[in-house]
Amino acid sequence: MAVIRLLLADAHAATLAGLRMALAGDPFAIAAEASDAQSAIEAAVRERPDVCVLDADMPGGAAAATAEITRRCEGTEIVVLAAERDDNQMLDVVRAGAMGYLLKGMDPDRLRYAIIGVTNGEAAVPRTLVARLMQEFRVRERRRSLVGTARLTSRELGVLELLAEGASTRAMAETLGISEVTVRRHVSGVLQKLGVSDREAAVAILRDA
Repeated sequence: MAVIRLLLADAHAATLAGLRMALAGDPFAIAAEASDAQSAIEAAVRERPDVCVLDADMPGGAAAATAEITRRCEGTEIVVLAAERDDNQMLDVVRAGAMGYLLKGMDPDRLRYAIIGVTNGEAAVPRTLVARLMQEFRVRERRRSLVGTARLTSRELGVLELLAEGASTRAMAETLGISEVTVRRHVSGVLQKLGVSDREAAVAILRDA
């Protein structure tokens, strides 16, 4: 089996050491380690690992790091590890581009197999979250078709969905890995295309869909 180069990112040294131990040996090679979103992004761009294993709660946000690494590192997959199940957090990182969302307490052997699977194009999420993902997919497809007449881009639709969840401009910027100025530009585009004057009216159209 080909070597799978990994980037490990976690703010806690003990957790990072545990990950290093769990993923030591063939077929893995640790290419880099990081302690926060910014250093993870920089290491990913520099090393171009096959898989980034990111702490869900690391400083700077796993979703923001996932979005930026996905944008800048073609071919690098993301697996996010969480201390406990959080469906909304899982949806955020999957939207940002992650192929996996797993719990830190899982068996190390299962973690190894899950990461290998991700490099083969397989999603790595707990079975208990699959139903939520399927529901999210159906809702998103239905909304895409219903607002398609407004010709919203995929990014504009994502911004509109985050608006519906009550996300602030800063929160949307962190989730999507873009600047607050870019978020405001997308919001303006959404309002113009939907023919409404404020965010609340735009959200109402989405909820009707």
